[in-house]
Amino acid sequence: MDQGRVVPRMTLAEQGIAGLSEVYYNLSEDELVKTAVSRGEGTLGKGGTLLVTTGKYTGRSPLDKHVVRSATTEETIWWDNNRPMSEAGFDALHADMIAHMAGGDFWVQDLYGGADPAHRLDVRVVTELAWHSLFIRHMLRRPPEDELEGFTPDFTIINCPSFKADPERHDCRSDTVITINIDKKLILIAGTEYAGENKKSVFTLLNYLLPEKGVMAMHCSANHARGNPVDSAVFFGLSGTGKTTLSADPARTLIGDDEHGWSDRGIFNFEGGCYAKTIGLDPEAEPEIYATCSMPGTVIENMVFDPETLELDFEDDSLTANMRCAYPLEAIPNASETALGGHPKNIIMLTCDAFGVLPPISRLTPAQAMYHFLSGFTAKVAGTERGVTEPTPTFSTCFGAPFMPRRPEVYGNLLREKIARHGATCWLVNTGWTGGAFGTGSRMPIRATRALLTAALDGSLAEGQFRKDPHFGFDVPVMVDGVDETLLDPRQTWADPDAYDKAARRLVEMFAENFAQYVPFIDEDVKAIAIG
Repeated sequence: MDQGRVVPRMTLAEQGIAGLSEVYYNLSEDELVKTAVSRGEGTLGKGGTLLVTTGKYTGRSPLDKHVVRSATTEETIWWDNNRPMSEAGFDALHADMIAHMAGGDFWVQDLYGGADPAHRLDVRVVTELAWHSLFIRHMLRRPPEDELEGFTPDFTIINCPSFKADPERHDCRSDTVITINIDKKLILIAGTEYAGENKKSVFTLLNYLLPEKGVMAMHCSANHARGNPVDSAVFFGLSGTGKTTLSADPARTLIGDDEHGWSDRGIFNFEGGCYAKTIGLDPEAEPEIYATCSMPGTVIENMVFDPETLELDFEDDSLTANMRCAYPLEAIPNASETALGGHPKNIIMLTCDAFGVLPPISRLTPAQAMYHFLSGFTAKVAGTERGVTEPTPTFSTCFGAPFMPRRPEVYGNLLREKIARHGATCWLVNTGWTGGAFGTGSRMPIRATRALLTAALDGSLAEGQFRKDPHFGFDVPVMVDGVDETLLDPRQTWADPDAYDKAARRLVEMFAENFAQYVPFIDEDVKAIAIG
């Protein structure tokens, strides 16, 4: 039986998904919270939040992510970075999942991926769990009710955590699978309850489709000056570098915290919500995000809480360090109503350098920007993963390799072209360590990072004096109001300057070793940076 806000001419039965028990279409946030609690999927938390756990998987499973190999995708997918699945394996998986779903209850959300109507992707998300329906309703963009009647999905996602894939029959790696079929306009997810797979599948899809239209898909947060959408900025960065925190600046308007496009008209958010890490969340440093953890409808994922008082523990990572909250953009007081901005005046590339080598901020030339964009550097610290006993470099091209279906140069060339056309100023910002590596030095003060970003975004930093970094060749400011001058020169913050020089030379070598894979595909000016 179909219930809720049904699209009459586009039921699941008409899409070939028949034999289900109850199908609930486009339920509201309040309805989904009540349903999830009544079904035992989660606990009603303080303020009307929904507290859930995701079981075995508390993060994405990148090794189980596939793209169907076909005549369409053979020459367009970066197969070194994407696991193929045969068309026969996908067809068997699809048929077996539909058979498994028979007699069950499912939830449907009809949503938009993209705030710009010219580049929007209409996505139908079918989920076995009511709370997944709430999650994706937060994360993608919700059509006005009067637009639902004419909704026709460009792609459909079917998410069925209780289904276990058969690697031999379905041409996959394990009983968990996430697979995209470009030709059949389907995404199948099975064997994992981690909700982030839903949103990142849409992001991967947009990363494939939009470059064909000349639109740059970006793993970044974005904001703009209050009352001036033309003065926008984007913040590239891997998890843990500060994308969400630094873009949620109360003095600026938040466009979005994770996924954006850059078209000939400017930038636009792909999403309608935020998916913020909550470990160590500080109500003073991050008041806007902290406040969402007691708002009605916010999904609190994998956080330890007191069963009596329902108080959340922001320090207990016994379930996972990847604990998160998901909420709609309008939960942030300074969020943009349109999720649109002009061409970015500033591009910030965030890195968490646990080696303590990089300055807190550096200005990049366009060639240096492409070098650091393709490098996508950050660092893991001791204790974050089993076997990590010292700072370990992580290079994730375009600051999002797991979501890049095309070769990195496709995105790098798009970025470079747009920087050249629109004159953006590029900055590399280190939110990691100063005064030594992890274990010796200390974390970069967030107040200093915010002061430096403010100066970069208001234009005053570019007018100041700079020195040339002897190791990386980028420009480093000599003096910034409100920031200790010593902090701007990392060598001066180390007790042993010779040890700094040694660490810096080693980091340069790590960059070069990683970048060697891109040298055959890049222009001469970027190549000159890569080979010194």
